[in-house]
Amino acid sequence: MANDTLTLELPPLPSYTLHPLPPLIPQIRDEYLTMLLPIIAYWALSLLFHFIDTHDYFPQYRLHTPAELLKRNHVSRWEVFRDVVVQQVIQTAFGLVLAAFEPQATVGMDEYNVAVWAQRIRVAQRAVPVVLGLVGVNAGALAEKMTETAPSAAGAVAGGRYLWLQQTVVVDGQKVIAPAFAAWELFVANAVYWYVVPALQFVLGILVVDTWQYFWHRAMHMNKWLYNKFHSRHHRLYVPYAYGALYNHPVEGFLLDTLGTGVAYLVAGMTQRQAMWFFTCSTIKTVDDHCGYSLPWDPLQHLTSNNAGYHDIHHQSWGIKTNFSQPFFTFWDRFLGTMWTGGDVKEKYERARSAAEKKTQFDKDQDTDTSSPAALAEQDIPSVPVTVQPDDAADEERDMHRALRRSPRKKIPASSASQTGSLKGL
Repeated sequence: MANDTLTLELPPLPSYTLHPLPPLIPQIRDEYLTMLLPIIAYWALSLLFHFIDTHDYFPQYRLHTPAELLKRNHVSRWEVFRDVVVQQVIQTAFGLVLAAFEPQATVGMDEYNVAVWAQRIRVAQRAVPVVLGLVGVNAGALAEKMTETAPSAAGAVAGGRYLWLQQTVVVDGQKVIAPAFAAWELFVANAVYWYVVPALQFVLGILVVDTWQYFWHRAMHMNKWLYNKFHSRHHRLYVPYAYGALYNHPVEGFLLDTLGTGVAYLVAGMTQRQAMWFFTCSTIKTVDDHCGYSLPWDPLQHLTSNNAGYHDIHHQSWGIKTNFSQPFFTFWDRFLGTMWTGGDVKEKYERARSAAEKKTQFDKDQDTDTSSPAALAEQDIPSVPVTVQPDDAADEERDMHRALRRSPRKKIPASSASQTGSLKGL
């Protein structure tokens, strides 16, 4: 019996039996729910911002006026809606194809996986005496002093030796005495398995998506053929709004958004349930970045350096060659010098806003015919011609093409906080 005990250096791993994972919502398979949740989130958040937009709530936090939205965009809302639906159909089809090659999700192995992490923690403790010895501490003597007052800490200091923690297990049909895990080891192992690892997978997925989208997005601007053929469609929205977030050419939508998140999901090794969160959160963040509002109480505007104000600069003719990062962080813009460095943008926004207001007023005058010579003659009022002063917004198609021929200026990158901060209160 004693020899059997000596052969087990680590607490043994428990046995397990796998069972099919029941769906999160009865009658709806998880792979279908994974495809549905991002679409539901997209339109729910978009409709909320659309309601705020059409009723002109919180005008003090708008990045653009209703007049700008009406006069500066080169695509109708219907066309935007149609193309977004097309992209979501493609996205759903790709997701279902990907799910068809995924192994069936199972349950029943969690206790085993937690024990694996507990074993790793036990093995890692063997380095404690070595580290203490490097700084002149006798680990054995220290552990002996701590045995009465802090036995678990004493076991860790001794290199994971918990001689009083034992259990009876069956090995090859025989009962043997084997080591057992300390309570703190199981606590840490559970925390690592259930929280730390999923969080790291989520962060890895974010890094993959940000990297994928940055370089493809930048290529779409630097290569004239890619821009004219695909990406220029998205930039018909000089004044972004929430449900225009996924307004793209179908090829671009698949390449940047659908394929990008799919690659991130695979690289991070996420489960189907994790994919639900990841895809949905990515969608919500993308919509929020295009919402057209700098809301101080919107947590997504502050959790990361990439937000509606930051991305809106990229949609302007004068900022089109900067701020490529999306949808989460801006580290690639910082590292590669593509962050907007043109200083305060308030004056540029004011000029565009003023030009849009003049165009709107001019169109109203034309529609009502109040400025016609006949109408003015009846009122005995001299006719005054209406002119619209040219500015940055007067011919944005021309400015866009000029911007595409320019390279980004090499200046010291400004912080994203200063960029978005300069938009508040517009």
